[in-house]
Amino acid sequence: MTDAPIALSCGEPAGIGPELAAKAWHVLREVCPFFWIGDPRHLPENATFEVIENPSQAREVAASALPVLDHPFADETVPGIPNPANASGVINAIERGVDLVRSGDASALCTAPIHKKALIDGAGFAYPGHTEFLAALAGVDEVVMMLASDQLRVVPATIHIALSDVPKALSPTGLRRTIEITHEGLKSRFGLSNPRIAIAGLNPHAGEGGAMGREELDWIAPLIRTMIEEGYGLTGPHPADTLFHAAARTRYDAVIAMYHDQALIPIKTLDFDMGVNVTLGLPFVRTSPDHGTAFDIAGKGLANPSSLIEALKLARRMATL
Repeated sequence: MTDAPIALSCGEPAGIGPELAAKAWHVLREVCPFFWIGDPRHLPENATFEVIENPSQAREVAASALPVLDHPFADETVPGIPNPANASGVINAIERGVDLVRSGDASALCTAPIHKKALIDGAGFAYPGHTEFLAALAGVDEVVMMLASDQLRVVPATIHIALSDVPKALSPTGLRRTIEITHEGLKSRFGLSNPRIAIAGLNPHAGEGGAMGREELDWIAPLIRTMIEEGYGLTGPHPADTLFHAAARTRYDAVIAMYHDQALIPIKTLDFDMGVNVTLGLPFVRTSPDHGTAFDIAGKGLANPSSLIEALKLARRMATL
């Protein structure tokens, strides 16, 4: 448990991240102290902010201004137009946030959205996304992406791959590790002593006894039975089309889905503006809003801060368990 403030990395400065940080501060300044790691030039012109020397000043400053840990970038930015010259600044801000949370100067890391193409073009970024980069910085091999809201927690066992590649990517070993990391994360990060995890089937109707695919019969159901015998609170494999209605959601604490859309469509339908991306398996708390850079509305004052606000609030709860 720590009372240190939350570090918020700036993300892509040409996106909606800077204006969301300013909006989130207005809502959370009395209840959830955080500081923004970025270049003050990238904040909205009307933003109320104060540059701090170190995170310990954030709590006091937050009462009257957004605390900013100055992180100079190579160039200014134009909303909606990513500048490759700033790619290294984005990456270094994330690295700085990880260093601060690992040293205890920050209680958790919340990350604003990045634009992977801009990072590749400007700095040769070698990771598929935030999650993999954070895992590398933390020195861990396996992490899990959870999407969480007050209505649903869901984990995709495979993430950003083509649907045709999903059956080949799934394996008993990989699914077991996803279940193990999710189980431990629900205990350590969400305070659930006996997590209940529902496992979705891969095929329609969870294979319907082999008529629509055999993965459930051949290895998914046997793995679930084995892990139940080991003491895990699992059910499934369940048909995904009956797993997310209101009554079903009362019977589990999280769902492990087999692929990206099977997981993200339900939570974005139920709670589009309030979903939070949580990385489980890291040695520190990391959350992120569940949306992208939204270049089309950047700088126009239209961006909804709800997901970032929820990400900061959840990071606070997780860090203070």
